[in-house]
Amino acid sequence: MTQLTIAKGTNPVALQLNMLNRHGLIAGATGTGKTVTLKVLAEQLSQAGVPVFLADVKGDLANLAREGEVTEKLAERLTKLGLTDTYEPKAFPVRLWDVFGEAGVPVRTTISEMGPTLLGRLLNLNETQTGILNIAFKVADDRGWLLIDLKDLQALLREIAEQASQYSQDYGHIAKASVAAIQRSLLVLEEEGGDIFFGEPALDLLDFMQRDRDGQGAINILNATKLFHSPSLYATFLLWLLAELFENLPEVGDLDKPKLVFFFDEAHLLFKDAPKVFVDKVEQIVRLIRSKGVGIFFITQNPLDLPEMILAQLGNRIQHALRAYTPKELKAVKTAAETFRQNPDLDVATAITELAVGEALVSFLNEQAQPSMVERAYIYPPQSSFTPLTALDVQGLVNASPFTDKYAESLDRESAYELLEQKVAQASAEKAAQEEAKAAEKAAKALEKEQERARKEADKVARAAARRPKSAVEKAADSFINSAVRAVGRELVRGIFGSLRKR
Repeated sequence: MTQLTIAKGTNPVALQLNMLNRHGLIAGATGTGKTVTLKVLAEQLSQAGVPVFLADVKGDLANLAREGEVTEKLAERLTKLGLTDTYEPKAFPVRLWDVFGEAGVPVRTTISEMGPTLLGRLLNLNETQTGILNIAFKVADDRGWLLIDLKDLQALLREIAEQASQYSQDYGHIAKASVAAIQRSLLVLEEEGGDIFFGEPALDLLDFMQRDRDGQGAINILNATKLFHSPSLYATFLLWLLAELFENLPEVGDLDKPKLVFFFDEAHLLFKDAPKVFVDKVEQIVRLIRSKGVGIFFITQNPLDLPEMILAQLGNRIQHALRAYTPKELKAVKTAAETFRQNPDLDVATAITELAVGEALVSFLNEQAQPSMVERAYIYPPQSSFTPLTALDVQGLVNASPFTDKYAESLDRESAYELLEQKVAQASAEKAAQEEAKAAEKAAKALEKEQERARKEADKVARAAARRPKSAVEKAADSFINSAVRAVGRELVRGIFGSLRKR
């Protein structure tokens, strides 16, 4: 299979497989058929052996795992497109993923893998705060402190705030107020589920690029119904996936078919309030990732939701109906019409507002990478079911995934948090030992001082006693004692020499 036939106008409309790395756009108002187009593309790519990743923000894509049923409405569409004899209901190899681990295999990454640029965007940091975050990552890299989860980053921020004067000498000024602002943003992120998303085992993107036993590409569906309530986390997560693919996949040039096709639903969220440097980074990834064998389809309501330099990279385009009632909406329709290679037989601006549900304006790149003239066509119906899966069905898919055992349980190995806790504990122990030594030294000095005071007091008492005059009783006693001593002395002399000396 070298092409995917996904629609029919005057003739069948085919998408060249080797042109899918030139990316694409699916646009249209709510309810005009974008989801059906997405399903058809995913099914066709899977059958061509191309793995697919797509985010499910409405919870209506997991039914790709169940074969469809030919209802009365579907039978009418098949007859209209001349597909009655060739249509075959089919189920596809679906693997469910979920950042929160509730309706799919858990998806995690580490703080280090996310990096300061994307994390700064996720936290909505200003330029100064982003600079502090870059310093924090540099400190961690220089000291070999792994940043795995949010508590690692919080511990690191506490460290650089407490030692700001020391780190500022080597890395530049660190304002404690900026560190505090980052910490507050991390608390908000934690409440949105960041504490679940950041951790290990981190996702190996090669697990998205698998085929089943029949050679069909796996359809990886990220359950984003809950994640979508945190738009910044949703957009940053998908951009992280693209950045990781760009950084880690080898250069392969133009292939006969892509290694992976990535569908980015609600793509306008990626660029909402984004600084120019961030948009430039996205544009770079989109432009260069095609050499890694990856195709990207952006899905949004209006092509103008995307920056012009991003839109220019999207060679394959499917435009569903747009509503135009106000001057602003009419201008948007006119601008969208001008993005196509014009067809002299078709008034594109008028057609955009007249398209039926499931009908689209289509322009794909030909084998020479040139955009074909825009055509009005009906998208083929999907082969899978339209019926939503039950919670039991979803759990069955999760249990059957070959990656459930690999990612089910989170790990918490030694990283920055533990190392910094050890550093704090060691510093506390050293401080306690120093304080104990100081206390002992102080006690010894106090004892020595007390002993010196006691000695001086004793000397003082002795000197005072020596200076005191004797009383009459003491003098009489001394006289008596002296007389007695002299008498005893005479007796001793007499006893020794045998006679007394004459006086």
